[in-house]
Amino acid sequence: MMDKTFGWRLPATAFLAAGLIVSGGPAHAGDDPHDPYEGFNRAMFAVNEGLDKVVVKPLAQVYDEAIPLPAKAGVGNLFDNIADLRNALNNTLQGKLAEAGNDLGRLLINSTVGIFGLFDVASELGLARHEEDFGQTLAVWGAGDGGYLYWPLVGPRTVRDTFGLVGDIYTDPTWGTINKSVATRNSMLGLRFVEVRASLLPTDKVIEEAALDKYAYVRDAYLQRRRNLIFDGRPPRLDDDY
Repeated sequence: MMDKTFGWRLPATAFLAAGLIVSGGPAHAGDDPHDPYEGFNRAMFAVNEGLDKVVVKPLAQVYDEAIPLPAKAGVGNLFDNIADLRNALNNTLQGKLAEAGNDLGRLLINSTVGIFGLFDVASELGLARHEEDFGQTLAVWGAGDGGYLYWPLVGPRTVRDTFGLVGDIYTDPTWGTINKSVATRNSMLGLRFVEVRASLLPTDKVIEEAALDKYAYVRDAYLQRRRNLIFDGRPPRLDDDY
């Protein structure tokens, strides 16, 4: 069973690994300037593909087939409700106080009327859900992306988003702010991981059919989506710095 130090081992490992990659220079420079560590990334992508094929995807498929749709929706809403605390914090750090107030309103309504977040009542009342994290906050503060990275299980990140992940973990109630029981915490983390993978099952066939190079497809989609999130859907021209 995982001991109590696991909660810091994952972010610390990611933090140190990102530092080693940056200090050591590009493992293999590819054609894309945003992907200076392509050799390392493709190797990690292959590892992740193997883990997904053997373990993660089968678990997600069992979950998707065994759990009724209303229950799956409730689980997704529950974790979205927990994430609204992170959204509020990061919107505050980015100076977007109106959005932070919206996030706190969602958290209050869904945690009470929505029965601990199982029902997304706030959206029905017109309070839109945001998606903010420390990687975005670092970008707003002026940190460059540092290049694209791909981590097993964690998936695509940039160097900046890898450091941001540390902040996300330490401010995530699921990691320990609320749950003091290691067994409960690990069960919640495992459920969230499987729920997220199950929600991505419909995209598997699309990616397989559309991508000549699956790695490049995932990389480009991630970078484009992150850029859109950082600029709240209004990104500047691609040749502008961010």
